Amino acid sequence: MSLADIDGVMVVERLSFPTTWSRQAFVHEVTANTHARYFVARAGRQVVGYGGMWLILDEAHVTNIAVHPDWRGRGIGEALMRRLMDCARSYGITRMTLEVRVSNHAAQNLYVKLGFRPAGIRKGYYTDTHEDALIMWLDPIPGGPADAGGEDPCP
Repeated sequence: MSLADIDGVMVVERLSFPTTWSRQAFVHEVTANTHARYFVARAGRQVVGYGGMWLILDEAHVTNIAVHPDWRGRGIGEALMRRLMDCARSYGITRMTLEVRVSNHAAQNLYVKLGFRPAGIRKGYYTDTHEDALIMWLDPIPGGPADAGGEDPCP
């Protein structure tokens, strides 16, 4: 993700979440947060999805992932998650975690497919609706050395 992608990211963000991150939060993530890694998925020039994480010691924390509603069900979310996993692995990260709304069964199913397992509940985690978050962990991140066809998985 670059600064040029943020307008498109904000469109996906607004269509995906009841309470959104601010534009400035994304600007900070891509320009100032040295622990952050963010990626976008495009169809032509249109941003159709994005995902990001923080790399902290031996853990990766997925901060957000979203796909434009018109592009869901096409494997974009899975591709973004796999890119995050490859990126984390390229830094020697061995574990990955995330929170997901307890009502978001589609996302939970994807995470389980990728090897994540439920590990707890954060009560009232989402301030907009006070919905609980399911905490999920992937430990270890599967696969060998990151292989992106010769491409750096985490530029």
